[in-house]
Amino acid sequence: MFERLLPNLRVNSVYEIDLDELSSRGVRGIITDLDNTLVGAKEPLATPELVSWLDHVSSLGFKVVIVSNNNKTRVGNFAAPLGIPFIHAARKPIQRAFRKALAIMDLPADQTVMLGDQMMTDVLGGNRMGLYTILVAPVAPADEGKMTLVNRFIERFVLTILRKRGLWYEEEKK
Repeated sequence: MFERLLPNLRVNSVYEIDLDELSSRGVRGIITDLDNTLVGAKEPLATPELVSWLDHVSSLGFKVVIVSNNNKTRVGNFAAPLGIPFIHAARKPIQRAFRKALAIMDLPADQTVMLGDQMMTDVLGGNRMGLYTILVAPVAPADEGKMTLVNRFIERFVLTILRKRGLWYEEEKK
């Protein structure tokens, strides 16, 4: 059961993701969380570095959809200047929003990755859909809301079990 919370890859930030490697494996789409994945939860807009990264993502031919549990105002105000489609109030890990994101991109799950900072929402939801999941270290952990703090508490419990089973290592094995 806890194995469904294991990401395929762990990175410190989206900037560490090898986009060329993903492309060579046939990945064409990226579903991404917003808060603490792309920017801190209290950052209203994309940073210049993120804008540059998203431009590079687009230049490589990837389609991107933001899927967030946050409200329409927050997600829309962030996504609109970037021209990125989004799904707000997604209720991750429920599959409906993931299906909608795949439909927006017109891609199958096996050609899509899920980027997110939470095991309980992003990784679990992505794994349930058959997506390649990438767990991103939170950008600004001090800015997290109450529900995220609850999820982090559960994650710590799950990580203890995964470590005991030899399924979680503190550093990604190369």
